[in-house]
Amino acid sequence: MTRLIVNGAEQVVAAPPEARLSTVLRDGLGLTGTKIGCDAGDCGACTVLVDGAQVCACLVPLGQAEGARVQTVEGLAADPMGAALQHAFQAHGAAQCGYCTPGMLMAAMEVLQASPRPAEAQVMAALGGVLCRCTGYRKIVTAVMEAHRFLDAPAAPLPEAGQAVGARMGRADGWPKLDGREAYGADAAPADALWLRPVRSPHAHARFTLGDTAPLLARHPGLERVLAAADVPGRNGYGIYPDIKDQAVFAEGLVRYRGDVVCALVGTREAVEAVRVEELPLDWEVLPPLAEPGAALAEGAPALHERWPDNVLTTGRVRRGDAAAALAASVHVAEGRWQTSFVEHAYVEPEAGWARRVGDRIEVFASTQAPYMDLEEVAGVLGLPHAAVRIVPTACGGGFGGKLDVAVQPMLAIAAWLLRRSVRATWSRSESMASSTKRHPARIEARAGCDAEGRLTALEFEGIYDTGAYASWGPTVAGRVPAHSTGPYRVPHVRSRARAVLTNNPPSGAFRGFGVPQAAIAQEALWDRLADAAGIDRLEFRLINALRAGDATATGQVIAASAGLPACLEALRPRWAALREEAAAENAAGGPLRHGVGIACMWYGIGNTGMSNPSTMRITLEPGGRLAFHNGAVDIGQGSTTVLLQIAADALGLPASAFALVLGDTDLTADAGKTSASRQTFVSGRAAMEAGLALRDAILLRANAGPEGRLALSDGMLTVDGRPLHLEAPLEGLGRFDPPTVPLDADGQGVPYATYGFAAQIAALAVDTELGTIRLKRIVAAHDVGRAINPLLVEGQIEGGIAQGIGLALMEEYLPGRTENLHDYLIPTVGDVPAIESILIEDPEPLGPYGAKGIGEPALVPTAPAIFSAIRDATGAEINRIPALPHRVLEAIRRKEGAG
Repeated sequence: MTRLIVNGAEQVVAAPPEARLSTVLRDGLGLTGTKIGCDAGDCGACTVLVDGAQVCACLVPLGQAEGARVQTVEGLAADPMGAALQHAFQAHGAAQCGYCTPGMLMAAMEVLQASPRPAEAQVMAALGGVLCRCTGYRKIVTAVMEAHRFLDAPAAPLPEAGQAVGARMGRADGWPKLDGREAYGADAAPADALWLRPVRSPHAHARFTLGDTAPLLARHPGLERVLAAADVPGRNGYGIYPDIKDQAVFAEGLVRYRGDVVCALVGTREAVEAVRVEELPLDWEVLPPLAEPGAALAEGAPALHERWPDNVLTTGRVRRGDAAAALAASVHVAEGRWQTSFVEHAYVEPEAGWARRVGDRIEVFASTQAPYMDLEEVAGVLGLPHAAVRIVPTACGGGFGGKLDVAVQPMLAIAAWLLRRSVRATWSRSESMASSTKRHPARIEARAGCDAEGRLTALEFEGIYDTGAYASWGPTVAGRVPAHSTGPYRVPHVRSRARAVLTNNPPSGAFRGFGVPQAAIAQEALWDRLADAAGIDRLEFRLINALRAGDATATGQVIAASAGLPACLEALRPRWAALREEAAAENAAGGPLRHGVGIACMWYGIGNTGMSNPSTMRITLEPGGRLAFHNGAVDIGQGSTTVLLQIAADALGLPASAFALVLGDTDLTADAGKTSASRQTFVSGRAAMEAGLALRDAILLRANAGPEGRLALSDGMLTVDGRPLHLEAPLEGLGRFDPPTVPLDADGQGVPYATYGFAAQIAALAVDTELGTIRLKRIVAAHDVGRAINPLLVEGQIEGGIAQGIGLALMEEYLPGRTENLHDYLIPTVGDVPAIESILIEDPEPLGPYGAKGIGEPALVPTAPAIFSAIRDATGAEINRIPALPHRVLEAIRRKEGAG
């Protein structure tokens, strides 16, 4: 028995002294606000205070905490400074997905207890051990520095009726993330749930046989079942596309990557964790893997799937004009080759969830970005009608595209269905990183030309994208890349092709940009070279060629409105001049540090590429005055719960505070589509606006009031122009929106997206030419968002996207089998993200709700190209192998010096 003082109360814990403090807090005391992200002290999500000092609870044995004072996020509000810190986080938008937030808050409390008004350096030092994948850290640092201002300040009021759109409103779902109440995939399963543990292939390519498991079950009391392919009641396959269900729930005698699931152990937690892999009756025949696309495309290479004999999953194309002839006639031509790496999503919350059978229905509770897609997959693997499946999204601790593909859901559903018991699962960090989808590695060759005045003439683009062992989102990537390969510029002659190639690597899926970030690295490097060749300033070169309303894209689409790239560039012009002057002055001093300033632009099609992309929203008003917003859009930290509420509130004409929120549950909400492709603000936002307007019309009709009628709701009573309106039956407003698009033909001609986000970013940095290290000094980002529904959350998305772009550019390189933890795989920490200045450009989109578009993916796309542009500006060196690790930077500098 161990005695602790937890959040001011004495606790006596019956657990062995070697038990992790994190496990005791969560499982023994029910304090699930302390999160588990790695169980290795790398992520800091489990940070708590022990006798006032921050520790990773996963590294502290219970015995070491005997008699100690332990403070967790659940006890934070009892401390006046802790409560002030929570208010500061809410006011500054410092919590996005919220999974790292408890750890951040507790780490911040250590410094605030010592220094209530800390300097930025103190805050950054205190937060250095806690990783955040969403925010970009800047708003967290500001919130900690400003916490003292909230000691006596009242909470900021919510916007009044008609004033929600454009307000810097705190997150409608923010407080549960700040006080430990939010339930993520691993937090809320029934106490008596069985545990499921997958057994995964240690080989990238192999045949196998699974023998009789009865002896294993007999040796391990509490082990209930070993599930394998023969146990799948329905279709043993899943995948993103209705006609491609190529990934088996349990492999059938053949594995195609290191991470494929062979079988799953189900039983008590103690029983499933006690089984050694060596005990399983598994026999392996290891096969040679196709480790990279070149091997997969080589003549005579074995086909990884019968359906794709040449290992080419799909090919996307755009052809317009005669690119070869236009290049031959160009005054200036630039060309190059680039190679990018696998990039891991590294969401701090690993995949987790639980399932239960309720009569002849199955219910799955899991961290997901796409509940209705999960519903279809679960129904398929169980052989059930859709009506027999319910998906309830838990809070999602980061996604970025990685939680669009199912993970725990099919296995949990099968286990719960067959055993008629609740079953839960949580992947370990290494398991998550071994098995989850990645950003596609790309090999790109491209040529581009311009005339003497710097006007672009042509582009030839060839991209090979490693889609890994299964299709996942490969067809989407191959289709989206050619449509975006010109960047946001007028290029009259284009020949662009992207191929998704199957290999024995982990499946590559959706990751914040669907292949566009890789393409942008190549195209923006070409524009820099052409600008230099033509003797034109790089910003001015982009302004000359920027798409404007009325211009046609390479797919033949005419941009009708909301093309704000010129305004973005104009907004950056003063910063561009000042930063370049500053860099020149620093370089004049000499020394090994070379300073540079780079620029890059981007465009991004909002929503699906040339296909239906609908969302449905519903708002109800009951006779008792309950106003409910039924919103099926999953908020993975980007803020859709808040943004859609702001839109719905202003459309209806009531304050946001009047609404009860009904979120996510497929039994209670309509299909809002997946949370991806930066679509929720534009698509679901327009549906929310239509739902609010429809309910308003119904109310005004019932009240016999005109279109300007003023609504008010107080104490359950609705009034219209001051007159009570008594309802005898519920009223409903239903909104649906499907952006108008035209599928691309064989030459990639059509209208792939109804609208586009545009942006330009500047990066200022210093390169140590002796060490090859990069120090980022400042990033300035100008983004055309159509209309900023919530500027606070837009800024948060920009800062978070920039942080991920920094990782893509400078440090993140996933190596299968080698970097399957957050110690060897590096993501940006608070010290890696420089000062960020966000400039919001509002060029309204007529189709969008109140003019809004999307920002989630656009925020990331131009960051890495801008950094590489700045490295080139500083040193003249070209970065062609991404990320720009120090040894690669030095190699590039030496190549430049050798060529010179």
